[in-house]
Amino acid sequence: MSRARRPGAGPGRGSAGPGRGWLLRLVIAFAFAQGAVSMARPAVSYRALALGADETAVGVIAGVYALLPLFAAVPLGRRTDHGRCAPLLPIGVVLISGGCALSGVVSSLPAMAAWSGVMGLGHLCFVIGAQSIVARQSAPAEQDRNFGHFTIGASLGQLGGPIAAGALISGESGALGRTSALALLVSAGVCAVALTSLWRIEHRRTSGAGPGGRKAAAKVPVTRILGARGVPAGIFISMAVLSATDILTAYLPVVGEHRGIAPATVGLLLSLRAAATIACRLVMTPMLRFLGRTVLLTTSCLLAGLLCAGMVLPVPVPVLAVMLAALGFCLGAGQPLSMTTVVQAAPAEARSTALALRLTGNRLGQAAAPAAAGLIAGTAGAAAPFALLGVLLLVAAGLGLRSGRAPGASSVPAESAPIPPEPAPVRGRERAGEQEQAQADGASLADPNRS
Repeated sequence: MSRARRPGAGPGRGSAGPGRGWLLRLVIAFAFAQGAVSMARPAVSYRALALGADETAVGVIAGVYALLPLFAAVPLGRRTDHGRCAPLLPIGVVLISGGCALSGVVSSLPAMAAWSGVMGLGHLCFVIGAQSIVARQSAPAEQDRNFGHFTIGASLGQLGGPIAAGALISGESGALGRTSALALLVSAGVCAVALTSLWRIEHRRTSGAGPGGRKAAAKVPVTRILGARGVPAGIFISMAVLSATDILTAYLPVVGEHRGIAPATVGLLLSLRAAATIACRLVMTPMLRFLGRTVLLTTSCLLAGLLCAGMVLPVPVPVLAVMLAALGFCLGAGQPLSMTTVVQAAPAEARSTALALRLTGNRLGQAAAPAAAGLIAGTAGAAAPFALLGVLLLVAAGLGLRSGRAPGASSVPAESAPIPPEPAPVRGRERAGEQEQAQADGASLADPNRS
């Protein structure tokens, strides 16, 4: 019997692969890449302030970070649907490192905005490639868990990056411009370390879009992907959650400057938020089992919206720390659950494009939300943008509840979902059938009256 036909060996059957070492290496690489970005984003804000930028200019620079990715996401997703995902990872690392380093070298606000855009493009390349690998190499019952573990890498980076930035950046004696530039150069080196983990991450048999490889995958129209029930809701929820994280990272330094909070304390507060997000993702499996996907997604967005709105209040630093910890825990569920929602709702041959559309929504939020936040901050105060985030997250909570009630929507925990049969049991049944047939043949030879 030929071994060429191995049931269950196609794309998406992660359990048939050589262990989960690929996921661990991907998490490590993502932690370094995201750590560099999380270190660079507040450093860019501080350097812009040192160069004379006001709140509106800081918002514009933060928005440019998302501008290039806005146009590149769907073409990159199309390419990934028809080919390999892994090449996007080192490309992303190089672009992030270059954007960080050059943002620390230039001394004009337009140049900083441009290199911030390059940094955002690199982050997009890395994330599209990484998310597509997780989607292809994870069985449907494993996707919530694997996406949750994958996003732990992002949370680890968001935990360490702001601490490192806060330790390096100092505004004493007019040193803000120099120390923020140093933080950007260090972040470039941190990102380069991610290259050491980018080996044997993508399985060869999952590198194509289907059994026929690149030519077998048809180009699914974007309108059909967006028309799939659950995809628009997943995109908006992801956009709202990421916008909250992004504006927190970009605007908490501005709030700190207005309230007299030192950069090192701001870095610790941002890292506390990230630590709470990691805690949420570590306990996501039991929460899914207890609450279900719909309730968990809706409740987390609702509480996050209320906490974001509460950030407008001029509370003392200890209270602010508690609020950020609770906010980080609530924001931890949105991203991995929205990934699973989009992947499972989209056509199987266009999952990378669907994930790219989700990232396009993220970048739209990252471009529009900081710009709107800058306008609001310029007129209503530095803390006012958090009220905008509260509204976005409350709308996301409503969409999460509505999508959970949609026909065909599933809030069953990943562990309760039916798991496709593994290759070994199938081969075992084939061998058992051969043995039974051999016994029957032997019995027929022994008994000439048996038909």
